Amino acid sequence: MGSNGVPDLPASYRPLSVAGGIRAAMSRDPEKIAVRHGDQERSYRDLVSRIDRVSAWMLDGLKLEPGAHGAILAGNCIDYLEIVAGAAQAGIPLATVNPGLSPREVAGICDDAEARVLFVDAERAELARDTDFASVEQVFVLGDDLERRLTAARPRADLAPVHEWETFTIPYTSGTTGKPKGVLVSHRSRILQFHGMASEYGCYSPDDRFLGFTPLCHGGGLAFSIASIYLGGQLELLSRFDPGEVLRRLDEGAATGVFMVPTHFHAIFALEKAVLAKHATPALKSIISNAAALPQATKERIVDHFGDGILHETYGSTEAGIVCNLRPADQLRKQRCVGQPFTSTEVRLLDENGEVGPGEVGELFSNSPFLFNGYWRKPRETAGAFRDGWVSVGDLARRDEEGYIYIVDRKKDMVISGGVNIFPREVEEELVRHPDVLDAAVVGVPDERWGESLKAFVVLRAGLTLNAEELATFCEGRLARFKIPRTVETLPALPRNAYGKVLKGELRNDRPA
Repeated sequence: MGSNGVPDLPASYRPLSVAGGIRAAMSRDPEKIAVRHGDQERSYRDLVSRIDRVSAWMLDGLKLEPGAHGAILAGNCIDYLEIVAGAAQAGIPLATVNPGLSPREVAGICDDAEARVLFVDAERAELARDTDFASVEQVFVLGDDLERRLTAARPRADLAPVHEWETFTIPYTSGTTGKPKGVLVSHRSRILQFHGMASEYGCYSPDDRFLGFTPLCHGGGLAFSIASIYLGGQLELLSRFDPGEVLRRLDEGAATGVFMVPTHFHAIFALEKAVLAKHATPALKSIISNAAALPQATKERIVDHFGDGILHETYGSTEAGIVCNLRPADQLRKQRCVGQPFTSTEVRLLDENGEVGPGEVGELFSNSPFLFNGYWRKPRETAGAFRDGWVSVGDLARRDEEGYIYIVDRKKDMVISGGVNIFPREVEEELVRHPDVLDAAVVGVPDERWGESLKAFVVLRAGLTLNAEELATFCEGRLARFKIPRTVETLPALPRNAYGKVLKGELRNDRPA
């Protein structure tokens, strides 16, 4: 035991770090291509060299100290991965900012994170120059500006290793429940999750190829992509999601694994049947879905089109990491289910009296090595997310007799109508089974008689119409009468954030029943 009460570490101790894992992958095959993006590619040797140069430049060139913060505002590219990994290796984690935000929102996140340096791509350079930041001292544009500085940087042989509990990145919550919060994700939590992903998903070996097109600013988009190179595989990045391009690359055997969110599946299945029919997926072993619940009808279409035995529906959060996974064999057997607890994860369902029994609804709490370190500079919110070391993000769930978990709804989305609790997700599941409905969201709106009543927002197939009476007729026999929406509004698309989650607050605001 050391003099400070901390156990002495053995000589074999080596702290876990994302850059360290990529370096270990390089040692197996330095010339192997680690990542491709368009006509750019990096071998593992080149990737590690550039990560080391980013670290050296930030410490020696920018004179930043470990513990400082930065931010990155850019689309998917190889530079993004190098900057994030290199900055974290130097002990200077970056806030990963959504490129779709307004200048005011970008400034709010950068200033909240106390980011002293901001990295932007050429597309966002003007936005960064025209934005008034309180904390950002320097802005660097990816491309020639970055290349000149990395060329001049000299990797440090004496670079002190970061501790595995230190922050790797600071993704910000989507703000669906209020002001975005910076989530402190440690190297340890992220890396242990990578190893869990390798054991669960079957597409993260050194022989696998991962196709990444979800924005890297999203915690899941970054994790599911960078895991492939941490574990020695190969990553192909696409700048953005295009359903036809994704199907073409899968048809060409470009990937054994892919990560999608529900909006991606909506776009794919909105393509003409002839387009879908001409694309196969010969090499694909795993499709991982996350970020929002998949309607059962969509799951059935995925299995029908891509084949049985490859779809995983994963439930989790930025704060808790991956919590549950529904494996391929259970996709059709377990309806509206998110599976069993992920590797190394425990799940409890609690109400005000303690843990609930099978079939009963409780708030979902998880405990695992993947939990976040807390919200940046928000001790009250951090304390509110934990209960005795277990984390919740406010989701309600039930467990069946076999131990499978079913997300009932967000706690804040539950509707109380005439004193009865109604969970909109159950209603939405039935609405999207209507042959004319592509997408649906249900919210509670004020009602003089019932307190709240249900209002449905639906996205229809092109050229079609649907009124409340027709929808009610469809729902009869499928839903109890009190669960059938009283009003229906048709929208061209549901408002969603960059992560695919429906912005129900926008639907509730200024939309009376």
